[in-house]
Amino acid sequence: MTEAIKRTDIGEFVSIRSESRVAHVLVDRGDGLNLLSHQCMLELKQAAEHLRSDVETSVAVLSGAGGFCAGADLHDPELREQPSKTLLEHRQIMAAGPEMCQAWASLEQVTIAAVDRHCIGGGLALAVSLDHRIVAQDATIRAPEVPLGMNMSWGSVPRIVSLVGLSRTKSMIILGRTIDALSAEAWGLVDEVVHDGGVLERALSLAADYAALPPVALRMAKQSIEASAQPLAYATSYMDRDQFLLTQMMDDQKEGVQAFLEKRPGKFRGD
Repeated sequence: MTEAIKRTDIGEFVSIRSESRVAHVLVDRGDGLNLLSHQCMLELKQAAEHLRSDVETSVAVLSGAGGFCAGADLHDPELREQPSKTLLEHRQIMAAGPEMCQAWASLEQVTIAAVDRHCIGGGLALAVSLDHRIVAQDATIRAPEVPLGMNMSWGSVPRIVSLVGLSRTKSMIILGRTIDALSAEAWGLVDEVVHDGGVLERALSLAADYAALPPVALRMAKQSIEASAQPLAYATSYMDRDQFLLTQMMDDQKEGVQAFLEKRPGKFRGD
């Protein structure tokens, strides 16, 4: 007998489709970019929290409709510095990104990112919070924060270091250059590159392999591997939210974003 398909709508942008111990989490903002607005990040965190209590699921596949994620929504008023908000209120809003990533990183289920088209900035931070990354051969992978006058945050730096090493992390994050899918695979940033249009199919196939295993043993094995991999991750990244708040108060950050929107080189002064 075929197992019934369950669908859960988390909110306006995120839904979960579950079948045969595999949950497919879909982000759909209707434009193929799936920019991370404050609301979208809260829904992604809620999706992870929903999965945390789901004992019927062994694997979660995360994908975006039309493309994975092109980064933070720079036009979202909730994510911009507002004089009407206290620093404490703004700091709380800024917790949405790191809490979203940590909620996914903390799941006992195996997690797989199915990455089409875009994996930029916050999208990359989210992708490296998962266990596996299956990427389309034409996908764009980039961490543009530092060239825009910000810091790479959301707990992503120790995760990227553990995947690609110190030297490549420095060139990748500080220079903010685009990395093609094959280079990302050679570096160890992604697990597998597949032909365009085949990402979700391959991710679901890998998910089926995990889902066929004894669920308790699977979860315990993942926990022990994670505990061994990044014992100092929190100690080296707990301040990155406050570093981001600091950069938002700087003229260089405002200049970096404005230069990006106007498609021109930035003029930075160190303040």
